[in-house]
Amino acid sequence: MIENRELSMDDYLAMFRRRIKVILIPALLAPLAGFLISYAFPAKYTSQSLVLVEEQKVPEGYVKPVVTEDLMQRIATVQQRVLAQSRLLPALQNLPVAKNRNVADMVDEVRSNLSIEPVSTDISQAAKKPKKPGQGNDVPGFTVNYTARSPREAQEVCDAVTSLMIEENLKSREQVAQSTTEFLTRQLEEKKKDLDEQDSKLAVFKRQYMGQLPGDVDNNLKLLMAANSQLDSNTQSLNRAQQDKAYTESLLAQQLAAWKSTQSSTNPATLEQQLATLQSQLLQLQARYTADHPDVIKTKADIAELKKRLAEVNSASAAPTEGTEKASASEPAEIRQLRLQIHQYEQVIEQTSREQKRLQAQVQVYQGRMALSPGIEEQYKQLTRDYDTALKSYQDLLAKKGDSEMATDMERRQQGEQMRLLNQASLPESPSFPNRWLFAGGGLGVGLFIGLAIAMWLELRDKSIRTEQDVVAALELPTLVSVPWLTEEFKNGNGKNGHKRWGRSSDSTDTADIHQNVRT
Repeated sequence: MIENRELSMDDYLAMFRRRIKVILIPALLAPLAGFLISYAFPAKYTSQSLVLVEEQKVPEGYVKPVVTEDLMQRIATVQQRVLAQSRLLPALQNLPVAKNRNVADMVDEVRSNLSIEPVSTDISQAAKKPKKPGQGNDVPGFTVNYTARSPREAQEVCDAVTSLMIEENLKSREQVAQSTTEFLTRQLEEKKKDLDEQDSKLAVFKRQYMGQLPGDVDNNLKLLMAANSQLDSNTQSLNRAQQDKAYTESLLAQQLAAWKSTQSSTNPATLEQQLATLQSQLLQLQARYTADHPDVIKTKADIAELKKRLAEVNSASAAPTEGTEKASASEPAEIRQLRLQIHQYEQVIEQTSREQKRLQAQVQVYQGRMALSPGIEEQYKQLTRDYDTALKSYQDLLAKKGDSEMATDMERRQQGEQMRLLNQASLPESPSFPNRWLFAGGGLGVGLFIGLAIAMWLELRDKSIRTEQDVVAALELPTLVSVPWLTEEFKNGNGKNGHKRWGRSSDSTDTADIHQNVRT
């Protein structure tokens, strides 16, 4: 192939026509070789079972499922549990195909040759949106595939593994629901103890600060205002009683003074004054007269009489109360009435003073409650907040426990999400490997690649000149005249006579056209 020039489509078609045999021979032989090579591999058979995932029969609005794990993750978890040697070994030992084989080796074969694929629908593929509450799984089911050396072994192992997966799913869902219920029960007991403790603290606090709680602030304020008004009224009553007593005492003093002035003869002070006067007169008389003088004797007699009367009056004043009462009984009615009023005022003052002290103590109590109210309110809020938190947590756990118990009962009754065997493990009629037509197709692709590679290699090594473009590219000179190739002579006459024919050689791959080039 002449280099240093651009190739057109005609050039490529000419190459293909020249190398068609080189391309077709490998392309025809390679598929046959691939088909024959497929017989060198041992045949393997794949059995398949279809499991349908049914949604729970009770609407999720009434009973929420406990198991919220994604379906594919749950299937993967179930698969790992089923493929555990403790679960898989007893199941394989009961199979007829395992009688003459090592079961431990079969466990490794099952793990390596088992595959699980989800069954996706067009709707589930199109709706790639986040799952909403109450929305079912996008995957309606899955297939269990197992590949073995014989159709019967593939079917039996696939059927056994499928049954184990369905049983394990049912068991695991029930265990999850039961474990959730037990966990919530333990948590509920702990929360109940916490709630009882908070309730006890709150009750003790209420008893300790009864009447001082935040709810009693308005009532305490009203009571304080009422006590202050009562105290003011009591103070006014006390002041009036004291004023009335003082006024009555002044009247009593006036009445007593007037009455005593009328009773001067029996008044000790008057008697003493009269005695002093008589004694003074006696001294004057004794200085003038002798003791036998009638005036002196009379004066001494009067002094003795006054002393006697004064002694009687003094003894009368020191006598018991009865004597006083008797003496006071001789007082006028006005004086006794004034004394009675004074006594009544004294009782009123005493009672009002006691009431005043009581009201003052009550006001101090209410004022103390109002002063302590902010601190007590802060402690009360903290206790009530802890109590409300414990109560809310207890109520939430109680509701969750109820939902969990319903979900557990739903799983026991098999009303939740279940795996149902829709198609049992199939008995394969033809091997899944090797696929002989696939081998033949692969051989065809390899043969075409080899043929094209050989043709390209031959074209790259071919330096023949076939066209004017090759001449120009090889000589780098323009072509003036082109002389065709001279062929054999034709027959005379109507094609049988001896005319000479000018033309190109039919074998363009062996001989190049002869061109005459003339330089200008």
